[in-house]
Amino acid sequence: MFKRSNRGFTLIELLVVIAIIGILSAVVLASLNTARSKGNDAAIQSDLTGIRTQAAIYYADHNNYGPTEVAVVSDCTTGGSNVFSDATIQNQIAGALKANNNGDIVCNVSADGKAFAASAVLSSVSTSYFCVDSTGMGTTTTTALGTNTSC
Repeated sequence: MFKRSNRGFTLIELLVVIAIIGILSAVVLASLNTARSKGNDAAIQSDLTGIRTQAAIYYADHNNYGPTEVAVVSDCTTGGSNVFSDATIQNQIAGALKANNNGDIVCNVSADGKAFAASAVLSSVSTSYFCVDSTGMGTTTTTALGTNTSC
């Protein structure tokens, strides 16, 4: 019937295969970006939960979270002597900043040093924040922390 030569693939066959590979790679890349954002969100939540744990240790050692020098510190570095100046907490803040591409992170300490809260914007949804505070709360919210010391 039809005789096929042994000279290789036709141009149409090659174009069809290239188109299929292109479509599949686009789907995979879209999935990878979603997975990367969710991974960054998990890192942010882990770092902030670590802050809450280390803050409990800080409170046990100092009997407070320290005096507040300012109400809101956008990058959570105070240069002062409160819970957010602790070296371990600074490392966790740095990790959260890296995970959310230096997005918004807010840390507050009450004037009497008895309460704190920390909040960071999540990577996957820029209108969602993960917040931890001195009451043991760790939650995702749609509102920024502002100057509050509780989530």
